[in-house]
Amino acid sequence: MKQKSSDTNEEIITEEIKPGKQALNHPETVNTEPMIINPPQLLVGSAQSVGKIRDHNEDSLFTLTSVFSDGETQLPFGIFIVADGMGGHQHGEVASRTAAKAASDYLIAKLFSPIMGLQPDPSGMSIVEILNSAVQRAQDLVVQRAPGGGTTLTITLVIGTQVYVAHVGDSRLYLIQKDGSLEQKTKDQSLVSRLVEQGHLTKEEAETHPQRNVLYRAIGQQESFDPDIEIFPFPTNAYLLMCSDGLWGLVSSEEISKNVSSSQDLTTACHLMTEAANLAGGPDNISVILVKMVGQE
Repeated sequence: MKQKSSDTNEEIITEEIKPGKQALNHPETVNTEPMIINPPQLLVGSAQSVGKIRDHNEDSLFTLTSVFSDGETQLPFGIFIVADGMGGHQHGEVASRTAAKAASDYLIAKLFSPIMGLQPDPSGMSIVEILNSAVQRAQDLVVQRAPGGGTTLTITLVIGTQVYVAHVGDSRLYLIQKDGSLEQKTKDQSLVSRLVEQGHLTKEEAETHPQRNVLYRAIGQQESFDPDIEIFPFPTNAYLLMCSDGLWGLVSSEEISKNVSSSQDLTTACHLMTEAANLAGGPDNISVILVKMVGQE
């Protein structure tokens, strides 16, 4: 707002302060106290790219976050899924889509609705049993609807401060610690990974091995199997990173960490990671999910 001085006729520029507002440049209005976030909750970002070589997308991803808070309970809840349809196989995209939808549908019915519903209806199954059944449901439907197709399937559940993982294939879950270091929480179920374990290949040789994408376990195969299960607490100030091999096969851990730490939000960080994979050649589809818990003590 402009005002004029009665003595000098000089224009003085002042900022109009609306009722109920305070000027941001007044030092006394600056709150230096750390923000208290209540209730604890999950933030999530995701990104996906077809890459630079493929002509269609065979990856699927799914995210669901929720929180319930009352006088007695504070419960963050999340379901996160990455499925990478097996390239070169019939119906790879149908396999990944079917697996992701089958698993998420099962988990919503058996976990989300009973936990968050007005009238909980517990199934009597443990969380690990429910995860195993979700993977089996995905397996059955992929065999039925995408014969000859296959897909990886990595499922991450966050219930309160606990993380549960069910894993098949070579998509990955990483834990990004507050110091920026990456810890791989899943084990690649691939031929080269097994050869590295047996001492026949080094990790460096495995990165360029011509059979590095050959899996010995995948959703859609005829042989019966159990998924790998991991359970661990969600560390304070850490991130969960889920991705297909279109990311981890192209982008270094250092660059991933840099993209996360330098981004203003999780979605931006995910898109920067897909851009980095495309700049490195983008030979495969790329899927990324990034999760952080805030308000955690």
